[in-house]
Amino acid sequence: MTSSTADVPGIAPVLAEVVRSGFVEGRHRGSLVVLAADGSVELALGDPAAPVFPRSANKPMQAAAVLRAGLDVLSGERLALAAASHSGEPFHLDLVRKMLAGFELPESALQTPPDLPLDPVEAERYLAEGQVRDRITMNCSGKHTAMLAACRLRGWDRATYLAPDHPLQRLVLESVESAAGEKVAAVGTDGCGAPLMAISLTGLARAFRAFVLADPASPEGRVAAAMRAHPEYVAGTRRPDTWLMRAVPGALSKMGAEAVQAVALPDGRALAFKIEDGAGRALGPVLARTLGLMGVTDPVLARIGEAGLMGGAERVGEIRAAF
Repeated sequence: MTSSTADVPGIAPVLAEVVRSGFVEGRHRGSLVVLAADGSVELALGDPAAPVFPRSANKPMQAAAVLRAGLDVLSGERLALAAASHSGEPFHLDLVRKMLAGFELPESALQTPPDLPLDPVEAERYLAEGQVRDRITMNCSGKHTAMLAACRLRGWDRATYLAPDHPLQRLVLESVESAAGEKVAAVGTDGCGAPLMAISLTGLARAFRAFVLADPASPEGRVAAAMRAHPEYVAGTRRPDTWLMRAVPGALSKMGAEAVQAVALPDGRALAFKIEDGAGRALGPVLARTLGLMGVTDPVLARIGEAGLMGGAERVGEIRAAF
């Protein structure tokens, strides 16, 4: 570990450096934890015991709650989409529309904020076609569709399905706490409007570990299987979560906004980290480095860790892991 990442009380260590023309022009600090196969902490940087908002890394637990509510018909691509931060590619939007129609739900029932596709390539294409921000295009629309369908099944109020005291959201809280092995420290509001439960990074890693080791017939096991079998529906064709789950058999991977990442390997090893300043550009290098330290050797790590900096039309630097 370099001097820039040395432990200083109250200051998170540097996890990534921004290097331009050989000069370190910026640093991204954060906290990180790696769990061994038996669940013990193998590596801890920063303060992984402190609560964070996992953002969309909580989505597997939200999808498990929908199954617990009784929506057993969800499986395959549909269940993967319920746990997704989808890119807004045509196949994502087509399936959301099919799910809404199948559950006899109008698009107007979605309470996601109107948005563009998450993937920049898709956003440019979408705008070039003359389309505008839409609720269905927002990356959480699959999750919201599943939540609405569960409410319809149980006869719960659909107008208030995002209220923290709604029966469905109480199930989500129970699912998060059960998987993480700790109490939720705070409840906020996510970017999509859904309740957001804060847990520690260690708890987040434990949750992903619980999902990959779960009974295949359990809600957790079913969600993990769907995500691993259909990673394009969890993320998109140009996204690291998809690349990793396609390349490393049995891996379960999910990013969250504000630079959160969680991964579990099929033997129960797991990682979770958050970049303190929320810089998503540091996710790939930190993820690739951590997986490398865990013994993953697949060539996909080079693809995930690639984060070049441009000067004019030439590459002049990179964002690199600093631990």
